[in-house]
Amino acid sequence: MSTTHSLRERLAVLRGPGTTPRPMDARALAALAANPGCKRRAVMDAAGVDKGAVAEALGSPARFGQSRFAFSRGHAFEARVKADGCAELLRLLGAEGRAALPDLAAPGPEGRVARTRMALAEAAPGAWTLLDHPLLALDVAGSTVHLEPDAVAVAPDGSWTVVEIKSFPILDGGADAMKVGAAARQSAVYVLALDAVAAGRTRADILLVCPKDFSNLPTADRVDIRKQLAVTRRQLTRLTRISDIAGLLPEDTTFDLAYTPDGRTPTRPRAELAAAVELVPAAYAPECLSTCELAFHCRDRSRAAGRVEALGRSLRGELGDLTTVEAVLAAAHGRAGDPRDPAVSALRRAAALRAEALAAGADAPSAADGAPVPTPATAPVPAVPTPARPPAPETGDLRDARPDSDEPARDRTGGPTRTGTGTGAPTRTAGGPA
Repeated sequence: MSTTHSLRERLAVLRGPGTTPRPMDARALAALAANPGCKRRAVMDAAGVDKGAVAEALGSPARFGQSRFAFSRGHAFEARVKADGCAELLRLLGAEGRAALPDLAAPGPEGRVARTRMALAEAAPGAWTLLDHPLLALDVAGSTVHLEPDAVAVAPDGSWTVVEIKSFPILDGGADAMKVGAAARQSAVYVLALDAVAAGRTRADILLVCPKDFSNLPTADRVDIRKQLAVTRRQLTRLTRISDIAGLLPEDTTFDLAYTPDGRTPTRPRAELAAAVELVPAAYAPECLSTCELAFHCRDRSRAAGRVEALGRSLRGELGDLTTVEAVLAAAHGRAGDPRDPAVSALRRAAALRAEALAAGADAPSAADGAPVPTPATAPVPAVPTPARPPAPETGDLRDARPDSDEPARDRTGGPTRTGTGTGAPTRTAGGPA
């Protein structure tokens, strides 16, 4: 039996018999590349495990995701961009005339990948070609991942451009930096997949298409992703091969939730599922909370074990060999650790400074001891005179002298007094008509 078939069978066992695999998209792959040391996410994504369902069964559901409204809005905006033969998209690309739109339909993911490769190879030189939702393949840690960008444009000079369509707005020429960064990391995965087809053909700047200001009109901007591309390429090479991770697990390990016949209610005991999940080591970091469905479960386990990873990657890197909070406290108080270690020396210095500060605070007089506590001198606050109310007229309507009257004041001509800019237009106020 070949290695590929044995790996597929092993991943099917991990996923559970009869469970439909959850496809891995570019967003999940970019999140995996940002944390290459997490073997738990790597093997679950490769097996197509629904991590959100596993997290709910463990009692730690994910608290992030895209709402149905945002999902439908994104689809509606993409449909507008690609309407009329992608005329709006061609305008944003700077193309003149119409473009070729090859049919990429084919049975199965392998057939779609082959059809995409054929369309890229057959693109006519000197003309624009647009590939709507092509399917690309990328080898990740020995497992094939299928990726589907929004569009890929083939320019007349033969270069390829990844088109990423997002529903967040570009306001006054700028957009949310975090959302743009996420789109750049996601597009970097697409560029790597296109480089696997033909290296050097794909541009390092993508076309990001978003709504303009508060309208639904599309606008676009070029985003340079060279930095994200280099980081993603380097991080993906650091991933442990999926076959190596799966080979270290017991043969009967599975993340199957054992759903009822209607496919809605999981019946597997929580303790048994948690034990299976703990067999795969994780590399938790606070950044996982916004990218991984299992992050809250991993955070609880990390805190229970006292691991310093729960406090952040930067702190974990500075502490060196001190991997638990207990070891950090022991080193800080001189009970353990090598004094020549810079981390141990810094911890002991910080503990000494803290002890000095607490001792100084304990020696200071307080109001409870009966000693007078000095207070900062304050300048006397001058008294503000109260404006006198104007006397009521002896004759005439009393409402003319009351400032809180519901009726407008009247000028000498008998008409209501106008307030405004001097042009005759009344001033518009919030909450009511002008």
